[in-house]
Amino acid sequence: MCEYSVNFPYLSSFSLSFFFLFVLSLSLLNYFEFFLTLFLVSILLLDSDLLLSIWFLHQSMQQQAPPMRNSPSKHGSGGHSRNFTDATWFPLVKSGFGISPNRSYALFSLLILLIVGAFISTRLLLLDDPTVLLIEKEAVTTTKTKTHTISPKYPRPSAVITRNPPEFTLHCSANETTGTCPRYNYPTTTSYREDDSKLPPTATCPDYFRWIHEDLRPWAKTGITREALERAKKTANFRLAIVGGKVYVEKFQDAFQTRDVFTIWGFLQLLRKYPGKIPDLELMFDCVDWPVVKAAEFAGVNAPSPPPLFRYCGNEETLDLVFPDWSFWGWSEVNIKPWESLLKELKEGNQRTNWINREPYAYWKGNPMVAETRLDLMKCNVSEEHEWNARLYAQDWIRESKEGYKQSDLASQCHHRYKIYIEGSAWSVSEKYILACDSVTLLVKPHYYDFFTRGLLPAHHYWPVKEHDKCRSIKFAVHWGNSHIQKAQDIGKAASEFIQQELKMDYVYDYMYHLLTEYSKLLRFKPEIPRNAVEICSETMACPRGGNERKFMTESLVKHPAETGPCAMPPPYDPASFYAVVNRKRSTAMRIQQWETKYWSKQNQTGS
Repeated sequence: MCEYSVNFPYLSSFSLSFFFLFVLSLSLLNYFEFFLTLFLVSILLLDSDLLLSIWFLHQSMQQQAPPMRNSPSKHGSGGHSRNFTDATWFPLVKSGFGISPNRSYALFSLLILLIVGAFISTRLLLLDDPTVLLIEKEAVTTTKTKTHTISPKYPRPSAVITRNPPEFTLHCSANETTGTCPRYNYPTTTSYREDDSKLPPTATCPDYFRWIHEDLRPWAKTGITREALERAKKTANFRLAIVGGKVYVEKFQDAFQTRDVFTIWGFLQLLRKYPGKIPDLELMFDCVDWPVVKAAEFAGVNAPSPPPLFRYCGNEETLDLVFPDWSFWGWSEVNIKPWESLLKELKEGNQRTNWINREPYAYWKGNPMVAETRLDLMKCNVSEEHEWNARLYAQDWIRESKEGYKQSDLASQCHHRYKIYIEGSAWSVSEKYILACDSVTLLVKPHYYDFFTRGLLPAHHYWPVKEHDKCRSIKFAVHWGNSHIQKAQDIGKAASEFIQQELKMDYVYDYMYHLLTEYSKLLRFKPEIPRNAVEICSETMACPRGGNERKFMTESLVKHPAETGPCAMPPPYDPASFYAVVNRKRSTAMRIQQWETKYWSKQNQTGS
């Protein structure tokens, strides 16, 4: 072997070549092929010198650093003794083997690069394993943008209260005789002052509040004119105006059950929580499930401004403004309590049975008759022919109402490791109850969103399920969870913590506050009391009612103004961070689909 020296220009050229091959391999090959290619290319670049260097290092370490004498080379050149000690480092291979010291330094550097490359390649390979994806919560749940750091938990600080605030209950005696709003001494302003330095700092709102900016973006340049507002009347159930801190409602048509009643009740409670803080405004509200403001009809330079229409859900093709649904204040027809009370019961229900001791199947209970997709889900029930790892039950609400809703206690339905969420005719209010259960939520691919669900992440808060291959997708999800116990528990826990901490009633009101405040800034007209509107207050709504309606209104009544301000609104998404959020959700869902495909491919090969 001929001896040669490596000078700095050659080393620089070699480094550039190595870097070029590194980038090329990473972009064209998968990670295993990349590392293998890197190793082979290195050998080709350096011929047999690399292997010889590794062998020599191995021999030297085995001899525990005794003096080593070189044998004469083919040219008769001798050598000198060289020791490896803790204090001194010498070139790995001496020139007697035909490799110069400079060459040895280059080889050692290459070895270091190969080790680093192996670590990176192995690390990236592990990302194909769901266990790694799910265990690295910081990478999944914390995103940094140029303007804002996103964290999934926003503990709301409690104010330093030196006395119990006075409570203001319903004054029904006066209302029973006059039927009008009583003029009693409910505070007209909040008890906090925004410039009061003694109060604790206001918490940052949960990250899903950022979607308020996105929902209002269609009117960011043009604003909202009265003409645009009137066009929203076409499908609205009622017009609601807030003028001078009072609520006025003009009703157009009845809503299904008491949706409109408890929605208006929610507005009233917001004004009791933040009296004097809600700006004057007018809005139209549609209580039907399906969004109707088609984005395509308002695209283009000469297109009119879309009508601003509030409702409970939206989708990617529409511009409806999503707002908290009526069930946060109670759903009297099916005996579902107000959210603040139910949230505590759900937390207690989670503690009755540990996740590991729950039934290792996917559970769903609901009305399958409202949508074709739910009827399709029922085919995944256990039968003599198939075991899809699902336990599905049809809910008979008429029978339940006659029997006192004994089988419909939501806090008593947290007894399976997995719970299925599937939409009905559109979005379903059941999603928040399912997510709160500590079980892994198996989310059948949805077409709609409500105000908070855009803050959920696949493989962190829920497990995505295919819409058109439900049975096999559910079976794989349950199999994966039962094979990855800790990871499955982490998903269930992350979802229930999200519901308990980021969807508590304080944040529901704060979302309403910020949405209405930002909405009012876009109005290009002065809000006024509608000609056919009637003043509405808590007494005029609750006092004439009985049964669950009166019970739930009394239970959800805000009894005194807030003692701290609403949470601080996070900034809007910049284009890069918005794309990152959307792309992360899409890529994670696709990766899970790949795992599922591989699983069923193996099952088909083995015939099981």
